[in-house]
Amino acid sequence: MPVISRFYGLVIKMYFSQKEHHPPHIHVKYGEYVCSIAIADGHIVDGKLPPKALLLAREWLELHRAEVQKIWDTQIFQSIPGLE
Repeated sequence: MPVISRFYGLVIKMYFSQKEHHPPHIHVKYGEYVCSIAIADGHIVDGKLPPKALLLAREWLELHRAEVQKIWDTQIFQSIPGLE
């Protein structure tokens, strides 16, 4: 699964498989926590993150939603800056 961003201990990845991966989402790992977050609205598709980590992941997604959606649509993976 390609890593598209890393910041504050969060690792943002995307995996694409037409059979099983709808709605479009990102995978976020933070320590032992793993969560899938929908690109369109930031809701949790699966898993769990601590509240502060979830807030940071959603803030990052809000800033980079168009870029993340483009990666999902084209399957051309690129690195996206983290939060500073």
